[in-house]
Amino acid sequence: MKLVIQRVLEACVKVDGKTVGRINKGFLVFVGVGKDDSRETADRYLKKLLGLRIFEDENGKTNLSLKDVNGELLFVSQFTLYANCRKGNRPSFIDAGDPGEAEALYEYMIQKASETVPTVQHGIFGADMKVSLVNDGPFTVILDEHIL
Repeated sequence: MKLVIQRVLEACVKVDGKTVGRINKGFLVFVGVGKDDSRETADRYLKKLLGLRIFEDENGKTNLSLKDVNGELLFVSQFTLYANCRKGNRPSFIDAGDPGEAEALYEYMIQKASETVPTVQHGIFGADMKVSLVNDGPFTVILDEHIL
């Protein structure tokens, strides 16, 4: 699994010109599911994601979590996080998860996050999405197998 987390002031995702997800202050999370990922993998990544303290406190230190700032979540599926560019110039995606299994894990993550985060929005798995955001910082964190 790979997550690209952007601290945002606002973000939205559109499909066919229609807004399908929109948040204010919080995390825009691009989710890539790998071929060996499971619910246990998703649980580990969610725990880390929801515990990240990357919002500034009253002293300007990145010390506050999403919960501490009443932040919101916007999940966007992105299998291209598994692009392998080692050979040639055309990426290979052989390490990305099977689409059916990846979609199930993506939906699982949305459901589990919704149990603790009041506002969880999301894009549409497999759709051609247009994502807009106002990055706060900018502040971007990448979680992948090298970190967890």
